[in-house]
Amino acid sequence: MARKKPPTFTELKARQRRLREGFEPRLALRAHRAISWIRAAERASADGDKDGAFISYWIAFNAAYAQRTELARQSAELQIFRRYFRQLVRLGEGGLFNAIWQEFAGPIRTLLDNHFVFEPYWRWQNGDADCKDWRGRFDRQRSQVNRALAKGETAIVIEKLFDRLYVLRNQLIHGGATWSGELNRSQVQDGAAILASLVPRFVDLMMSHPDEDWGDPPYPVSAANAAPGR
Repeated sequence: MARKKPPTFTELKARQRRLREGFEPRLALRAHRAISWIRAAERASADGDKDGAFISYWIAFNAAYAQRTELARQSAELQIFRRYFRQLVRLGEGGLFNAIWQEFAGPIRTLLDNHFVFEPYWRWQNGDADCKDWRGRFDRQRSQVNRALAKGETAIVIEKLFDRLYVLRNQLIHGGATWSGELNRSQVQDGAAILASLVPRFVDLMMSHPDEDWGDPPYPVSAANAAPGR
């Protein structure tokens, strides 16, 4: 069976325009913003800018999932997007699992085997004595992901994958990496490719389920005459 490719910006935008009258305002805003950043990511990728593509896809992901509670509790961000993943997996059945495993088995394993995108490693490097056992944690998490893959437990696989991508996101956003630098090229390239496959699918799935509660965006449109999604 041929693999279904992720929707492009053009396809997502056309679908959003067809369906937006049936969206409640919060979903309309999320879809409009996320799709705009998918366009930016595609342009960066076409220009060979993998750092820019990764960052833009991550912003699109943020636009899709971020909740208003994050403004008060930044430390809850990982928990918030894990709940988002469980919601997506419930709605998407096996499609997301097939996307991440059939298309990116190699890059996903490489990313999960890379301790440079494992948060406890960096905490140990920065003097956190509570993370001196980072290697044991790293090995246990790899075993957990392998078991989840064998059982088809999509939510666990995506959660652990995005834990690693979140570390890479922090390295780029917080100036912990050199633009187009050689030291993290494989992580950025694989990360951008994985986000390019998954984030458009996430947005497409949201638009397919407009009756779901996708939560309150942290930065709603405040102008009285604004029309998000147009």
